[in-house]
Amino acid sequence: MKRMRKDPDMLEEYDFSTGIQGKYAKRYEERTNVVVIDPDVAEFFPDHDSVNQALRSLTEIIKQQKKVCLTSRSS
Repeated sequence: MKRMRKDPDMLEEYDFSTGIQGKYAKRYEERTNVVVIDPDVAEFFPDHDSVNQALRSLTEIIKQQKKVCLTSRSS
């Protein structure tokens, strides 16, 4: 398999001549939310699933705290 000179990751038999640049860009943009995590925090989260799990746990705590605050105000 011959590789292209300009891009060694691309093989010569790849043909993008009929491709449409940005075809799915709008759809991708609407459904994604990219967040950059600082390296010291990222050490604790090896993948997106672990980040989501931690954030879901945090949202449960926030919900509970809101209930406590609302209950104590009405007393």
